[in-house]
Amino acid sequence: MSDILFHPSSVGRLMTEPKTLKEGSLSVGAKTYVRELVAQDIFGVDFEVSSKEMEKGTLCEGDSIGLFNRVKGRALVKNTQRYVNEYLTGEPDLIGEDDVVDIKTAWSIASFPLCWEDVNTGQRALYEWQLRAYMLLTDKPRAAIAYAMVTTPDELIPKHEPQSLHFVEHVPEHLRLTMWSIERDAAKEATLIEKIKAARLYYREVVAEFDRTHQPLISIVPPATAPAQPATKASAALPEPTF
Repeated sequence: MSDILFHPSSVGRLMTEPKTLKEGSLSVGAKTYVRELVAQDIFGVDFEVSSKEMEKGTLCEGDSIGLFNRVKGRALVKNTQRYVNEYLTGEPDLIGEDDVVDIKTAWSIASFPLCWEDVNTGQRALYEWQLRAYMLLTDKPRAAIAYAMVTTPDELIPKHEPQSLHFVEHVPEHLRLTMWSIERDAAKEATLIEKIKAARLYYREVVAEFDRTHQPLISIVPPATAPAQPATKASAALPEPTF
């Protein structure tokens, strides 16, 4: 079995700290995530369900990248190269000479973060480890999240939501981009690698246990009755038993 490669967007799920010594090096949540990965591999399906936010992110990625470039005075293009190392595999959105940028597209004005503190704590942790994984993959010293506010396509806007929350062209562009940047940290990268190693070990344990407890039923066919052998001289000479 080859070792699993983790994706930067979800590797943060491994990084929560165990609450008790009994949990070992991986938390309950991290082990749950690893078991989800095992199930996806066994059954050949992806558990991630598309949402309106994800759909807008895909449809409007070009608009968000354009907004980022105009506000920051850059000319980065969408990266299409998949990076792979011993532990990770992923495609960062934008790659500069000395940084990597991940683009996030806000669903509406109401969900656009004015500052980093507006992003919920759990999501912030996932984003941090996503950026650290990208820096490890690309060997860049800095990484950033760029939250962009762009107009939502008409076909995605639910009838019950005001269109005023989704049409944003009247808002100055520099107000429609919130950035958060971090620098590379060797100690945190070492922690990330140790968590990945522990997750790989647990992954193999889960697979082995699943295989052990899910064996196919094997029909036991009785051996064919051996043909009667002719009596030997010795057996033929034995007297008939009496009762």
